[in-house]
Amino acid sequence: MKSGIHPENYRPVAFKDMSNGDTFISRSTVNTKETIDIDGVTYPVVKMEISSSSHPFYTGKSKLVDTAGRVDKFMNRYAKRGEKK
Repeated sequence: MKSGIHPENYRPVAFKDMSNGDTFISRSTVNTKETIDIDGVTYPVVKMEISSSSHPFYTGKSKLVDTAGRVDKFMNRYAKRGEKK
């Protein structure tokens, strides 16, 4: 690797998927204040809502996330239109 082409803070960082708890380590320059210990080594940690280990496209599992009953509201609103036939 050429010297001097990477920023000073290019270092191993732990990325933690908060939806399933999976953690992976990659090199990054992201700034973070939190740390995590993995196998006796302390890494800066970045918490993510979703990653390839939990995303339905990559896992093959589709899950419906219902926020504040929006799906139910939609079904109730448009169920009457299906009955008019």
